[in-house]
Amino acid sequence: MSKPRNFTAWITVFSIILIGVIAALFFMPKYEGTVGFDVTLLPLLNAVFNCFTFAFLLLSLYFVKKKNIAAHRNFVLLAFVTTALFLVSYVIYHFLTEPTKFGGSLWLKYVYFFVLITHVLLAIVNVPMALITVTRGFSMKIESHRKIARWTMPIWLYVSSTGVLVYLLISPYY
Repeated sequence: MSKPRNFTAWITVFSIILIGVIAALFFMPKYEGTVGFDVTLLPLLNAVFNCFTFAFLLLSLYFVKKKNIAAHRNFVLLAFVTTALFLVSYVIYHFLTEPTKFGGSLWLKYVYFFVLITHVLLAIVNVPMALITVTRGFSMKIESHRKIARWTMPIWLYVSSTGVLVYLLISPYY
């Protein structure tokens, strides 16, 4: 019988690299060339990806409650796909553009920054948690999968929904 795989080291390295690349985007000089498309469409695309992620996660939650594990797995995988597409689009956008300044009223600015900060902090936490959760599920470590999924699911739902909210709050200022 083969020894069960432990992906913790890979997940840790991947999470650190991903978070490092995203953080570096805010300190790197911005691209000054021209691109063949309107990059201002990317934030809308990011919001769409977040909407799909949110919907796929809700559907995966529904199906796991109905004990339809195959559908649950498929919707979690779709959530991973839309999250990965979001990350690619997000990195491209932030590589090509300067950060957008929030221009709303003071009280709305506080709301925006609260949502943004909690979104970013929980997104950082969610990366390794989601990867650990899915590897435990695929490794059939059901009990440990359930234990971490109880935390991962609400965090991932919050991150995907607040990603849309961040877009709605900042979109008038692009």
